[in-house]
Amino acid sequence: MMFESTDSTLRQQTDQLRSALDALDDWYGTVAGVIERLRQTFENGNTVYVAGNGGSATLAQHFSDEMVGRFLATRRPYPVVSLTADSAVLTCIANDFGYEEVFRRQVEALGKAGDVLIAFSTSGRSENILAACRQACDQRMTVIGFSGPAGDLKDVADIAVIAPTADTARIQELDLHAVHLVCAAFEPS
Repeated sequence: MMFESTDSTLRQQTDQLRSALDALDDWYGTVAGVIERLRQTFENGNTVYVAGNGGSATLAQHFSDEMVGRFLATRRPYPVVSLTADSAVLTCIANDFGYEEVFRRQVEALGKAGDVLIAFSTSGRSENILAACRQACDQRMTVIGFSGPAGDLKDVADIAVIAPTADTARIQELDLHAVHLVCAAFEPS
């Protein structure tokens, strides 16, 4: 009896993912736009900064790891910095200025015109992410937002990669898929 309930839950979760995957036609075009923007950024000698909270923080770090390290094959490293990785900076800013400032102050300190900020927020409403995006815009950086259909992130981003679902787990799964698609685009031919 217990297994049937578990099996039903597993199938329901998979069906939700399958439904989201079946609705990606426009999403792929947007991801291709992200890849092109990142190519231009790297060719111009600029840096990509990545931020997110919770599960989105792990996506930010994973993307940075794959681009600086390697994805499938050894290739040149790309300048991608996760703003979630330095616990001393995060806790210092949170303690002294408030958690809403943890990414904005890093963007202010590190970012320059021509750089890119990639912001992950499944809700699209994370105040610290939105503050960092506004700061990046003020500094003439490109803002790329990964989110679901709700919230303001899609409105402050120059490129908004919007998952075709409102389910948090599916948004995170599609964001991870997008990260892997972007990494694959930078693999050697």
